[in-house]
Amino acid sequence: MINIAIFVSGSGSNCENLIKYFADSEHIKCALVLSNKADAYALVRAERLGVPTAVVPKTQLSDKQVVMSLLKQYNIDFIVLAGFLPMIPDYLIEAYPRRMVNLHPALLPKYGGKGMWGHHVHEAVKAAGETETGMTVHYVTTICDSGEIIAQYKTPLLPTDSVEEIAEKEHLLEMEYFPQVVEQVIDHNF
Repeated sequence: MINIAIFVSGSGSNCENLIKYFADSEHIKCALVLSNKADAYALVRAERLGVPTAVVPKTQLSDKQVVMSLLKQYNIDFIVLAGFLPMIPDYLIEAYPRRMVNLHPALLPKYGGKGMWGHHVHEAVKAAGETETGMTVHYVTTICDSGEIIAQYKTPLLPTDSVEEIAEKEHLLEMEYFPQVVEQVIDHNF
């Protein structure tokens, strides 16, 4: 069994989607949901679905002993960042080479990097007058949003689409494809 940890900072719709997707899997288990925010709604979603949760504040994320002992306690083999905002410390990237992926709500390399998350991304896409947007799943490296791209899915945009409509179109892609991509990466790496 491959145990995955899902790292989250917000409401956790992707987290819940992943937990439900793998609920009946014979080889992949959502073993832990970790958040840097104690009030992240993702923790409530995970608890309702019977997945253990942990809070590691941003100030403790750099403490290798705290994080690695927690991941060891749950025998974590793979990490999925699903709306996790803090930068991942180098020690964690070194401990999980090509075993940590991130979901980004744009077609990288466009609209990536520091400060490009959530509505900030969709506002930038709208301001640029893009005719399409999408999602990217990539490996996590020490440079924000610069890891090798694993998969991208696109959706067309209309000039009349609001920021909220752009966000909704992109989110539909996440709901449909993100769990499948995570499964494919795990199947390929293990």
